[in-house]
Amino acid sequence: MLKGIDPLLTPELLKVLAEMGHGDEIVVADANFTAHSLAAGKPVLSLAGAGVERAVVALTSLLPLDDGVAQPVAYMHVSGKPEGWRSALQRAVIGALESRGCATAAQCEAVERFAFYERVQSARAIVLTGEMQPYANFILKKGVIGEALVE
Repeated sequence: MLKGIDPLLTPELLKVLAEMGHGDEIVVADANFTAHSLAAGKPVLSLAGAGVERAVVALTSLLPLDDGVAQPVAYMHVSGKPEGWRSALQRAVIGALESRGCATAAQCEAVERFAFYERVQSARAIVLTGEMQPYANFILKKGVIGEALVE
């Protein structure tokens, strides 16, 4: 246990987060996600006792989101629903990001299911949660930690 670090974050997950560079992405997935078949050699880290919202909050307590791109957060669009529709869980995750100052709703983009799977293949790791809500899958793009530029 470390002081000031969310206890949900395992040593293996902390290592992955520390090794990620600017622009690297990490997937936070529901329990139904095809993590192991899409992983292709990348780490699949289990947080089986946590839901997606809890996992995203824990991750973003340490992981800055990329402010150099318009939408550093992606989530899986629910098949068969109109553009702009979000499930209650998707709204909750985005609300948690907004309330903590991590990202606005406009910085979160819906990605069609199969396009989401394609994007997962270039992610650094997949965090597989115990979330039972389908389509509760998010991708977070890491930003920069550093001092302000000196001009």
